[in-house]
Amino acid sequence: MGVDGYRVAVVGATGQVGSLMLRLLEERSFPARELVAFASERSTGRELEGGHVVQALSAEAIEGFDVALFSAGGSTSGEWAPRFAAAGAVVIDNSSRWRMEEEVPLVVAEVNPNALAGHRGIIANPNCSTMQMVVALAPLHREAGIERLVIATYQAVSGTGRGAVEELLAQSHALLHGAQIDAPAVYAHQIAFNALPHAGGFAAGDDHTDEERKLINETRKILGDPAIAISATCVRVPVVNGHSEAVNVQTRQPLSVTRARELLAAFPGVSVLDDPATARYPMAIDADGRDEVLVGRIRRDPGHHRALDMWIVADNLRKGAATNAVQIAELLHERGLLTPPRERVAS
Repeated sequence: MGVDGYRVAVVGATGQVGSLMLRLLEERSFPARELVAFASERSTGRELEGGHVVQALSAEAIEGFDVALFSAGGSTSGEWAPRFAAAGAVVIDNSSRWRMEEEVPLVVAEVNPNALAGHRGIIANPNCSTMQMVVALAPLHREAGIERLVIATYQAVSGTGRGAVEELLAQSHALLHGAQIDAPAVYAHQIAFNALPHAGGFAAGDDHTDEERKLINETRKILGDPAIAISATCVRVPVVNGHSEAVNVQTRQPLSVTRARELLAAFPGVSVLDDPATARYPMAIDADGRDEVLVGRIRRDPGHHRALDMWIVADNLRKGAATNAVQIAELLHERGLLTPPRERVAS
């Protein structure tokens, strides 16, 4: 790396995840000489926290970057990620656009960092629910192999965006004050004081939501095992931030509860909170603002001698999105997989 550091773009910098990416790059002291914020044309010129002034995407504006973190949706990523890569940047994309492309690594920093070595300019960040789950599953899979997963998620509204958070808060305020709520705009039904078995959207002819399909397909790709049988139900709940998951893990080899706790406690990025007798277990309010994946309620499934049940919680905006993207950038730097333009020219 040159003495001046890297030139870094954040695309979608005005959104929940994009703004957090900018903040984390600074908080974690990523070696950047310049951070440039990109967003839609309507946000051009807007000054963000930290003094970053938003630019619009253009052929000229994207030249000269070493790394670009994207959180701007699949259509923007589909158009602009290849253009950034062609201009010499390594793209870390948070949308679903590239995740299942065979030549694109789908990376969770603690789980499969070696996949970075084979990148061709674009690296995919997994779905937030998949992300937190595979961090907890990886040590168990390495020890005993995973045969089958049965998953139920309880996903916070922040995963849908700021509009969903505003809708939840507005509905809650109205109901608590005896007022009529407005017709739902973000979700199909009222989200306040409710649970919707409908996180994500239903594609034509599919009885699973895209969130459920992501859990199934992305988990297999990240863990490198297409034979894992997976059943998933994704539920949207009236929680502002922090996804929770009830996961039943059936292993190929016997694995005791004690050994599972030991493996999880020793794995990077995992914090075990598991003492139900004292009401100590992970909750969404515990995960909010943290980068660890919290795991608890680890116990034997009484219906199968090779199955365990566990409860997994994480901040879906941080570890589920922004933090992992920044961790990938850090790994690229540490492994010498980023080359600043100055050094590319010199070589």
